[in-house]
Amino acid sequence: MKVVLPKKQKLNTKAIVIYTISVITCIIAIIIAGLSVYYGSNELDRLITIGGSSLTQADVDYETLVSNFDNIFQNQLEDYNIEINVKKINQNQDLVYTYYTKEENKENSYDLNLNIPYINIDNEIINKYNQEIKQTYEEKAQNTLQTENENIVYSVQYEATIENNILSLIIRANLKQASSAQRLIIQTYNYDLKNNKEVSLEDVINSKQLTVEDVEKKIKEKITTEQQKVQDLNSLGYSVFERNSEDEMYKVENSKEFFIKDGDIYIIYAYGNENLTSEMDLVIVPN
Repeated sequence: MKVVLPKKQKLNTKAIVIYTISVITCIIAIIIAGLSVYYGSNELDRLITIGGSSLTQADVDYETLVSNFDNIFQNQLEDYNIEINVKKINQNQDLVYTYYTKEENKENSYDLNLNIPYINIDNEIINKYNQEIKQTYEEKAQNTLQTENENIVYSVQYEATIENNILSLIIRANLKQASSAQRLIIQTYNYDLKNNKEVSLEDVINSKQLTVEDVEKKIKEKITTEQQKVQDLNSLGYSVFERNSEDEMYKVENSKEFFIKDGDIYIIYAYGNENLTSEMDLVIVPN
């Protein structure tokens, strides 16, 4: 009996290539997923971006400042040196301290984690700051404590510095109420202790021998980049808070929220200050 063996099939080169690419893609996806769990997604994005481009050391340092922004909120006044005597209201406290703190949870009603600062300086302008802080943050806390079945999540953090006799205070609040979108609120206060006056962003820029034009160019580049990202996401069906880089709000003279730390200027656009959103943009002018 004649046995006929099946003919050897020719390998499909195209199929092999597709299969190989699929396997490699799966492996990469598994590695990225594992690294994302280990590092956190934001840090992983930063590592991938830095590793895959020809960034300078200045670029890397800038990205580090941005990625570490969340870590600056330690509810304290950092160590400082000042050249003048400042009249305190409470001699037993530092120039900025936590005067209202509460961590409390009531099931289905609220979850609070609050550290609200007080500027311990006897001054008319500072008194106005403290009153505004009280009305914005503490009164919201008191109202929340009276609520029932509203599922409110509310947190407040702050950080303060004194550099070159300028007191800089930043307060960040996150508010989530029932089914409403999360809201991020950031307010800052900057005061010249030596000359007893409020400090504007333009004042700080000038003190660092920078120009308003250069800073506004940096701001516009950042907002334009974010604007393009928003447009790309919107085209995919996502709803993201829209920016307009031509808006007057991005002018230095209209940029009210900024914070000074280690000589770096953090310029913050927290859209939740006026809208129901947690979106914000951060522009840092390094020292």
